[in-house]
Amino acid sequence: MKEDKGGVILIVVIVGPTGVGKTKLSIELAKRYNADVISADSMQIYKEMDVGTAKVTKEEMKGIPHHLIDFKNVSDDYSVYDYQKDARKILNDLISKNKNVIIVGGTGLYLKVLLYDYDFKESLNKKDFTSYTNKELYDMVRKIDSKSKIHVNNRQRLESFLNNHDTEISSNGNKLLYDAIIIGLTRPRSELYEVINNRVDLMFDQGLLEEAKKLYDNYNDTKAFKTAIAYKELALFFEGKITLFEAKELIKKRSRNYAKRQYTWFNNQMNVKWFDVNVSDFNKTIDEIISFIDKKE
Repeated sequence: MKEDKGGVILIVVIVGPTGVGKTKLSIELAKRYNADVISADSMQIYKEMDVGTAKVTKEEMKGIPHHLIDFKNVSDDYSVYDYQKDARKILNDLISKNKNVIIVGGTGLYLKVLLYDYDFKESLNKKDFTSYTNKELYDMVRKIDSKSKIHVNNRQRLESFLNNHDTEISSNGNKLLYDAIIIGLTRPRSELYEVINNRVDLMFDQGLLEEAKKLYDNYNDTKAFKTAIAYKELALFFEGKITLFEAKELIKKRSRNYAKRQYTWFNNQMNVKWFDVNVSDFNKTIDEIISFIDKKE
């Protein structure tokens, strides 16, 4: 908890791999502690990317205020520096109002720069490119991303890209700035992989193919589309490079690999109290975590 204006603020951080149950837990804890939810997911920030990112729905939110979800266009460049500014402002505003907070997400670097002592160097400030020609800017972009499809005459996009891809930071990365309880959800790897495979199948039932095609037609050259699992694999299908079955299997494979990397990252970067998910009765997992939080208070 964090002392502020005479109140004791509860900040709970929920981490873990994709498909483990973070969203459901965040809603239940937010209801229990009358908290707002701050998302730390680098893909759920984008409008129109709903099914493929397993974005929390309005129905799932159950009236709980959510922040940093569904607020950027797919065409927008959004850096980890931008996230730090936005998320810290929201978190500090909620603290000043004595409001409890649940932070949930699987993007480790977002959580790290929000909660820990990460200061971006001044070189990240917006640069003045007036002395550069379009061709010079284009060459600089291509040096960073050789596959970039930004047109040489789209000066605004070129400048935006360059301003958002300088991620040089200085930090004391182990210093936690907020008195937060960090909770992780885990389950046996084989079970998690089965859940991930089934979730990908469900995404297709929910309209992933149609959603991805619409995004491909409008945003296939954007950073968000080219980096998001589920969309970038289907792009290969739309381009005739692989079959739909191969795209679906590739989504499953990359999602499983991502989950593995998430475990490794959180174990190495954050002091997490892990809880095994009770598959047959998730409410028991929720009750166990609530008991842990109440004792910490």
